[in-house]
Amino acid sequence: MIEKVNPSHPDKVADRIAGAIVDLAYKAEKDPRIAVEVLIGHGVCYVIVETSADIFAEQIKRIVHRIAGPMAVISDIKPQDAHLAKNQADGFRCGDNGIFKGMPLTREERKLSKIAHDIYEKYTSDGKYILDGDHLIICQSNANTTDLKSTYPEATVNPLGDWTGGTDVDTGATNRKLGSDMAESVTGGGLHGKDLSKADVSVNIHAFLKAQRTGIPVELSCAIGDEMVDGMQFSEIVEEARQYIDSLGGFEKFAEWGLF
Repeated sequence: MIEKVNPSHPDKVADRIAGAIVDLAYKAEKDPRIAVEVLIGHGVCYVIVETSADIFAEQIKRIVHRIAGPMAVISDIKPQDAHLAKNQADGFRCGDNGIFKGMPLTREERKLSKIAHDIYEKYTSDGKYILDGDHLIICQSNANTTDLKSTYPEATVNPLGDWTGGTDVDTGATNRKLGSDMAESVTGGGLHGKDLSKADVSVNIHAFLKAQRTGIPVELSCAIGDEMVDGMQFSEIVEEARQYIDSLGGFEKFAEWGLF
């Protein structure tokens, strides 16, 4: 059983905004420290940023308007905590405590991911999809229900009828759809709105990719300040995650669908 939401779901809109702000920090610095939280809905977007990089409210406003459309933007930009910054002063060390799990994707999970991507190519508005064995549920806003039903005849499609969706109907918040992003690999940490020194990003990516390569579940833990994780230098894990994010086109692109 698996659920996917598309990049126009309000929670993913929040993730994408957070990712775009992280991309902005990486344009300002090679290895910035940044954490972003976004809450969006009903014509207002609230953004809290803690960062070492020079980021300005007008830049955030432009990002929000590009991704979510015209709305009020309230942003609060603060420097990163001095103790957290000190942890990385001599090179990459683990940026947080955490437990992490990487699980090989199942056929069901891969199947729903493809269905979600295929539907989004035609309908780019808010959508949510569930696959439970052979039972497919499609909730797609601003869609021709008859058309979807003809493409997926055995599916339950928009059971309450046509709907609008989006941030004028629902609120969105960063890292609220991790099940959609990570399937059974979800543990405690969120993927989005953070730089690569944060284990929530880099170690989660490492564990997931290792599980896909080996076909074996991966379980890891780390403590803030660790230089070694999973028998590797933490800096190596950071570089693995950097290459993965770069291959997708950046943190905003990563936020669209998560890890699959």
